Amino acid sequence: MELAPLIAIPKLAAVLPDLSPWRSSRDFRLLWGQGLITTFGSFMALIALPLQIKDMTDSPLAVGAMGAVELVPLVVFGLYGGALADAVDRARVIVLTEVGLGLLAGVLLINSLLPEPLLWPLYVVAAGVAALAGLQRPAMDSLLARIVPHGQLAAAAALNALRWQAGAIAGPALAGLVVAYAGSTTAYATTVGCFVVSVLMCRRLSASPPHENAARPSLRGIVEGARYAWSKPVLLGTYAVDMAAMFFAFPNTIFPFLADELNADWSLGLMYAAGSIGSLVVSLTSGWVSRTRRHGLLVVFGAGGWGLAIAAAGWTSNIWLVLICLGLAGAGDMLSGLGRSTIWNQTVPDELRGRLAGIEVLSYSVGPQLGQVRAGAMAGWSGVRPAVWTGGLACVASVGLLAAALPKLLTYDAHTDEDARRRAALSGEHSA
Repeated sequence: MELAPLIAIPKLAAVLPDLSPWRSSRDFRLLWGQGLITTFGSFMALIALPLQIKDMTDSPLAVGAMGAVELVPLVVFGLYGGALADAVDRARVIVLTEVGLGLLAGVLLINSLLPEPLLWPLYVVAAGVAALAGLQRPAMDSLLARIVPHGQLAAAAALNALRWQAGAIAGPALAGLVVAYAGSTTAYATTVGCFVVSVLMCRRLSASPPHENAARPSLRGIVEGARYAWSKPVLLGTYAVDMAAMFFAFPNTIFPFLADELNADWSLGLMYAAGSIGSLVVSLTSGWVSRTRRHGLLVVFGAGGWGLAIAAAGWTSNIWLVLICLGLAGAGDMLSGLGRSTIWNQTVPDELRGRLAGIEVLSYSVGPQLGQVRAGAMAGWSGVRPAVWTGGLACVASVGLLAAALPKLLTYDAHTDEDARRRAALSGEHSA
């Protein structure tokens, strides 16, 4: 009986997150810590900003217009940011964009202190944040493979996902309380403070200069990155599966109508949080990911599971089953995301990593945006619940077709894939 706890310890360690990237990389610890801080700070502004627009205009259209002004800057600067990350010091890009984001938060703070806050700066800031996020994300994503050993990339992806999900659950809850009881000014001041701390942490990052043969950012360079992605069926499959899953099965925009139809207005917040909770469960039990070689299977089956769970959420009329299904959808999305991130970091050449990350920003941002349009239009035509379950089934079908059309994604093996083996050899590690 006394040996039982000792036997359970190795079994528990096998499923708990692999902390080796924390132990081996100082820069990873810095990025992880600053990311957690800025996630909390950003959610303060993300909650306060639409609420402030709502209070000033009392117009759903005015609130929804914020998404419209964000999309184009995110796409344009995301693609340019990918080329920029390959041409300059990536750590410097991260620092400068963090400074810019902090200054934009300061604009929100100053505007909120005016006797009559102005509306137009809120949209300008929203567009500016999208542009800076587009510039920063490729540099941030492409830096990971430089600061974490090749064999720890899957574990690093899981830890980054854990950081994001913790912020995505706790951040909005805390932000809602701050906005409700202390006002938007306090929320914006908190955001500014978080970015000050983040900039100080980012300044401690080691320099990450460009590849010795790097060219200046240009349209030609962006096209070169796109051609490389198109020539690699595995990479092309990760982008296409993600786009299809988000386009067909991202019903978040009609959650308020779904809650009304189910006579469960109280459940709206839980609907938005359920996916993040499911993702967090996967992140907290992600120790096995470090021992996985078939990351393409994670991409396909995770996205397929997401679609099935969304279909079930639209089919059932029991609110608790809906919430469980949304949690399962979040778990599937996290599995797919871990697979995509690991494949990218294991296979993409360092000199193209920024541009490929820029393309990933495109798939990451356009899919959900178009998915919300699809869900809203479908709900107006066929009803709310049919819009949800038909989208889920369409997701499953499209993922299956893509897997059949791009079989190399399904058969991807980190120990045998030529690009993964080449990257492992360049990093000084063995892939088999």
